[in-house]
Amino acid sequence: MKFLFDLLPVILFFVAFKMADIYVATAVAIIATIAQIGWLGLKYRKVEPMQWASLGLIVVFGGLTIGLQDKTFIQWKPTILYWLFAVGLWASVTFWNKNLIQVAMGKQIRFKPEADQQLWPQLNVAWSLFFLFMGLLNLYVAYQFDEATWVNFKLFGGMGLLFAFVVAQGFWLNKFIDHEEA
Repeated sequence: MKFLFDLLPVILFFVAFKMADIYVATAVAIIATIAQIGWLGLKYRKVEPMQWASLGLIVVFGGLTIGLQDKTFIQWKPTILYWLFAVGLWASVTFWNKNLIQVAMGKQIRFKPEADQQLWPQLNVAWSLFFLFMGLLNLYVAYQFDEATWVNFKLFGGMGLLFAFVVAQGFWLNKFIDHEEA
């Protein structure tokens, strides 16, 4: 359910685009994201930094899209968010010696002791490269295809690639998981 809740603004953007146009869809995404962050703040009294970043990006880039009637700004928003993720993962290890992938997943996944120290850095690099790739791919689709194709890619392509990446990673990591500890 959390995954669907996190996707709600993107789903509403997609539906609004199909019913109207990219400018209405952008306004819907802005409103949905503000409502989503407001609800999280009220319910949990905590909003993650990347959720704040996403809110800031949709308000700024969405506002520019609507105000200037230029879809380029909203098309760049996913790329900037992906690249913020990539840089955040890289910088956290490089400057603060903190592996955010390990922080996020370390309580759910226990690797065999002999693999633990080498896998977390590899996972961090893999996720960083994935987000870098996704940002580039978003720009490629935005500039090489029509608006409707980009909107479809934003929902189905982006989520499909994320799902495929997670599944492939799960198959690869399974041989390193300490099943007795789990």
